[in-house]
Amino acid sequence: MPTLLDAQTLYDNDQPQAAVEILSSLIASHSGPEAARLLGDALLKMQILDGAVQAYQFAAECAQEPERSDLLAQAAFVALDANRSPAEPEQIKQYVAALAASSVIIHLQRAAEILLGDPRNPLVLSVLQKLRKLQPNDNYVRLTLLRLAREHCDYAILKEEEPLLRAELLAGQTDCLAEEPPHSSIMWEEDEALNRLAASIGSITPITPQMQAQRRNQPHQWGDKIRIGYLSCDLWDDHATMRLFRSVLTAHDPAKFDVTLFCYTPEKLLGFDLGGRKDWGNIISIEAMNDDEAASSIRAKNIDILVDLKGHTRGTRSQLMNRPLAPVHVQWLGFPGTCIEVDCDYAIGDRFVLPASSAPHYHEKFCRLPECYQPNDPIHRPLPLAAKRTALGLPADRVIIAAFNAQKKNSLTTMALWAEVLKANPKALLWLMIDGNHARQSTAAHFKTLGIKQSQLLFAPKMAYAGHLARVQAADFAIDTFPCNGHTTTSDMLWAGLPVITKRGGNFAARVSESLLNAMGLNDLVADDDASFVELASALVQNPQKLADLKAHLNEQRFQSPLFDSERFCRHLERAYDMMIERAKARQAPDHFDVPVLPARQGSFHSLRAQSAS
Repeated sequence: MPTLLDAQTLYDNDQPQAAVEILSSLIASHSGPEAARLLGDALLKMQILDGAVQAYQFAAECAQEPERSDLLAQAAFVALDANRSPAEPEQIKQYVAALAASSVIIHLQRAAEILLGDPRNPLVLSVLQKLRKLQPNDNYVRLTLLRLAREHCDYAILKEEEPLLRAELLAGQTDCLAEEPPHSSIMWEEDEALNRLAASIGSITPITPQMQAQRRNQPHQWGDKIRIGYLSCDLWDDHATMRLFRSVLTAHDPAKFDVTLFCYTPEKLLGFDLGGRKDWGNIISIEAMNDDEAASSIRAKNIDILVDLKGHTRGTRSQLMNRPLAPVHVQWLGFPGTCIEVDCDYAIGDRFVLPASSAPHYHEKFCRLPECYQPNDPIHRPLPLAAKRTALGLPADRVIIAAFNAQKKNSLTTMALWAEVLKANPKALLWLMIDGNHARQSTAAHFKTLGIKQSQLLFAPKMAYAGHLARVQAADFAIDTFPCNGHTTTSDMLWAGLPVITKRGGNFAARVSESLLNAMGLNDLVADDDASFVELASALVQNPQKLADLKAHLNEQRFQSPLFDSERFCRHLERAYDMMIERAKARQAPDHFDVPVLPARQGSFHSLRAQSAS
């Protein structure tokens, strides 16, 4: 009578059909999982996938742990790769759970691949930790684990992994950074030389001097107006980009500038638009186009300056910039740093975010606006009345420090500095915007290791924008994150009348709040270092009158200081475009330049908002 060994021999000799014939008669009498497992292997080799799944599941019923979990994972693996599109999402969820429970690398890799499509799923950390142990030299796994640990506020992982990474980088071992996305790098590292090595940007054709020369020197027909093209997938009015950019866009002088938006905003997001797009001018949708079609559409408009508003951020199509689309290519607003391998002549910034010392770390030349690189919309941005502390469940008798940046910015550096502030001011309360029970528990546990009790912490969920602006006003002041500052969040706080304290940083992302505060006339809220930051926070905690004066200043200057003066900002931006075009027409290579400042505005620009409301 044929045996399991005979079936294995046939299978090994590439005779799966003969092996199946033997195994089909053995399964009923074979007490262990071996016969069913081999049957699954043979059916898989024959591409009889449903049968293979059933065989692996039967084998799992006969097996002990950990083999049982591995067999269930193999059944899930085959089912997922059968291209049969399971009817129910719940079934996919079960498959992924089975894969995640496995100890087999290929199963865990498949689980990670699926889970990374929804990185909020806490199971992704467990899978990546398993892969990290099984593949200790896989830098993609390592850096993805770190990135997701920041998203989930998993400080236990960060405390274990980040010091090891820093030690390697300090020793000059930087090859691993090729697997780190640039946007992930700025969340924890402010060394611009290291930021530039974060090179996981997908399959973008590397730029060369020859490519740039071809683009800049190609024949071009200039017109009476400067033709500006903006490239983005964030063109809907409730996106942070449009809360900044919207009223600048509509302030462009139509007598001098012809503006086109090349939009690849997904249709599902356009469904959330509140109607603002109709006022933004000429919008060409390239969302359904491939790159060749999109490039042709852009070229057809004979654009003079193409401005990429995304850079190395989620959903980007910055690879389009590596085609000869316009004489001048610019990156602005989306990514706070150099956009490696993206063909841009200029990066728009200001003297704070782009000091001369940063130039060696950028391939772009600096276009520095005179007051602030960040535009802000004072016309359509909501300005709700302050929510009452009682309505928010906040104590009336404590100084409340708001920390409302994205939780992935709450780095180990940030948490350590916040802890020093809280220890120096034990009656102060830190009000953090953290979503999810796991993230909150992990955050509280980490603060405990830093000597901070739960009684000094209060967690707030994310909420709709107008309600968020109402609640932040219940705090006494806001505290920044490091090395990646609040960007839109800081300007939101200042718009709502809430002072923000920060400190000077080492790269663009770490200098944004300094730029915004200077544009509001509040440079005294920028500390020089960690010690002076704690001193600054303590001084505010202990001085209610100073806090009242700061809030009064913000309310008085909201419609007078440059930060929210979108019309003034637009005039500076247009002058920048003029200067870029002057060089391009003269066939001069791009070079660093500063835009001259306009005379100070006299009086308020509040009438812009009033005119819009009417």
